[in-house]
Amino acid sequence: MGGAPDKIKTWQMVQPTSFNKETKQATPWKLEKKEIPVPALQPGEVLVEVAGCGVCHTDLGYFYDGVPTVSKPPLALGHEISGTVVAGDQAWVGKEVIVPAVMPCRKCILCKTGRANRCLDQKMPGNSLGIYGGFASHIPVPSIDLCEVKKRGETPLSHFAVVADAATTPYQAAKRADLEPGDNVVVVGITGGVGQYMGQTVKALGAKTVVGIARHQEKLQRALKFGADFVINSTDKDASAVSKEFRGLCKDKGLPVTGWKIFEVTGAKAGQEIALNLLSFTGKLIVVGFGLAKVEYAIGRLMAFDAEIIGTWGCLPEYYPVVLDMVLDGRINIEEFVETRPMSSIVETFAEAHKKPPVKRIVLTPDF
Repeated sequence: MGGAPDKIKTWQMVQPTSFNKETKQATPWKLEKKEIPVPALQPGEVLVEVAGCGVCHTDLGYFYDGVPTVSKPPLALGHEISGTVVAGDQAWVGKEVIVPAVMPCRKCILCKTGRANRCLDQKMPGNSLGIYGGFASHIPVPSIDLCEVKKRGETPLSHFAVVADAATTPYQAAKRADLEPGDNVVVVGITGGVGQYMGQTVKALGAKTVVGIARHQEKLQRALKFGADFVINSTDKDASAVSKEFRGLCKDKGLPVTGWKIFEVTGAKAGQEIALNLLSFTGKLIVVGFGLAKVEYAIGRLMAFDAEIIGTWGCLPEYYPVVLDMVLDGRINIEEFVETRPMSSIVETFAEAHKKPPVKRIVLTPDF
């Protein structure tokens, strides 16, 4: 752990992008190394020395696909952050922490009624926290929602960056689904950055049967070791074909055809179409992944099926310690799903992850 620096070193997203809605092609932003002054910390704020910051699909959406950030660039992206507090509130200095991906205002009606995860005035590193994000040496953040990492053993602190989003977003989704022990679950996109934790989380919370759907056979086989009971490879299959295969699986394994809770984690049109096709009698579809595509659906089917479609956003900071405990006691595995790289590789890493989803969640570690 270092002391409080005079400057924060960052990789900032600069230069406005152009986005052609017809061709759906974007001219990406540029990433440039910058130094910015450490701001004067206000009461209740701390400065965190970044140990690691995960590369999320959301970051790539901002960078390549024209998804707007609340704070306008130039700014540092990155919202999956772990690190050590080096300045500010003395009660926190020296502690290893996870920085929540969304930090509520704690004052509005949503915050006061249990929906703080969707607070309209929330602060999100790399989006709505001014110029500050996790692809940097340090980041100033409010201390109220920090999650202290205790007794992490031999697991590097950098690995815990994924708890800030990839491993906590599924827990919030499970809460929104009212997941109960004995429920039957489908995870569409179980091999993705969030999906791999979605499968583990629902299983850890008592799901009876977990069916994982994705296109990557190697990662589907891995999912069978971490949460999934059965998998379906959706490569070159449309939604109807996947639905037919799922119904055949249910028949062969004696599984029910009603009441399934379906988590759509890809954010891609193909994944959303599969999830909608699977939604049936008394089922729930929980939309976890974000995408810009539009999907057609006969909404009257919801009435006929007595079914539900629910959106979910981020995770309440108060759930972070629960998820962290699940990681520390082995119910959720992060080590098998994390790859660390130096932050100086950010340009190449973004390009690689945009071209093809990585096998593991990539966490960048500062090497300025």
